[in-house]
Amino acid sequence: MKKTFVTKEKLQEIIKEVPTPFHLYDEKGIRENAAAVKKAFSWNKGYREYFAVKAEPNPVLMSILKEYGVGSDCSSLTELILSRAIGNTGDMIMFSSNDTDPYEYVYANELGAIVNLDDLTMVKCFEDAVGQFPKTMSCRFNPGGIYQLSNGIMDNPGDSKYGMTEEQLKEAFTIMKSKGVENFGIHSFLVSNTLTNDYYPELARTLFELAVRVQKETGCHITFINLSGGVGIPYKPEDKANDIAIIGEGVRKAFEEILVPAGMGDIALYTEMGRFMTGPYGALITTAIHEKHIMKEYIGVDACAANLMRPAIYGAYHHITVMGKEDAPATETYDVTGSLCENCDKFAVDRKLPKIDMGDILYIHDTGAHGFSMGYNYNGKLRSAEVLLHEDGTWEVIRRAEKTTDYFATFDNMPVYEEIVKGIPNADK
Repeated sequence: MKKTFVTKEKLQEIIKEVPTPFHLYDEKGIRENAAAVKKAFSWNKGYREYFAVKAEPNPVLMSILKEYGVGSDCSSLTELILSRAIGNTGDMIMFSSNDTDPYEYVYANELGAIVNLDDLTMVKCFEDAVGQFPKTMSCRFNPGGIYQLSNGIMDNPGDSKYGMTEEQLKEAFTIMKSKGVENFGIHSFLVSNTLTNDYYPELARTLFELAVRVQKETGCHITFINLSGGVGIPYKPEDKANDIAIIGEGVRKAFEEILVPAGMGDIALYTEMGRFMTGPYGALITTAIHEKHIMKEYIGVDACAANLMRPAIYGAYHHITVMGKEDAPATETYDVTGSLCENCDKFAVDRKLPKIDMGDILYIHDTGAHGFSMGYNYNGKLRSAEVLLHEDGTWEVIRRAEKTTDYFATFDNMPVYEEIVKGIPNADK
């Protein structure tokens, strides 16, 4: 059984001022997890977590993580600007993009960010855009083929658009070294949302062995290795959570077995977790507003896939708790749906749940990463508010809900829409 981090009474208090749907975040959980991650890798002198901004681009949450030494993993100009806005510049930013517009490299370089090149052709693209290489650069590695862990988890890097082959990476390093780069980093992301303590240690071994080969063959000084993301969270009640302390110890063992004997024990380790850092500490709060009885039993809620698209596009599982009925037997089978004009707009299909009455509050778990951030405006749906539950039980809105005027703000004749909206009840609900 998955637990909620908020009570029904607290939600009722918030809903009086912030109508559902909204995303709610648990400050206590985020802080405890950030501290645990930092401790797990504290054995590595240069360790830093670069939070994947794409997972949850909220400056308040990013600032909380910054208190624990967490930097920003950015993949676009806007994410770079957001990171600068909270005070992350220089090597507190890792810019890992693909199919990159040259002007983004220019701004990343102005911020002093560490740039992680996705392709060999981007070496020339970066140089043409920026004019001169900084002292530190990184490249993304793709081993190709099927990458399989010892416990059977696998993914297909050979079908991925990201990264360079080993030979391309060596060529990129050699070119950049000839142009003044002194410090090099290796980056890779191979398997997504793993629920095993083995992934990071096995990836570490792959990259550590690669680093030894590359430094020996090119003479380039490798100063950091970035394990990127991929450490998952338990979306289903029966899933077992990763133990970041065990993961950190597994990486340390590989480090001492491979890098230290090669005289490369000064290498810094970086990670770029998003889902693991904030995923379990967010929830989509929504209210049951309709029920439908046809071939199946449906519960309609006031949220939709525009608030959380993972179930609609991936068939991803997100657990649902009916607040106040946590201990009630799951006697009913429902599809829990939103109101979009798409049949995939369902948060749950054939889900066993307690009997849901109209007005019940539903807590959709694990939306703290790739939840709000993947939202959109299809059917004219407006993005919901984001609320932070503080450790002392108080709460604050950390992003207001969009208004109808926001939706029309990119039209030149905006004043016309402002006048129309004024006379429509709930237009800005």
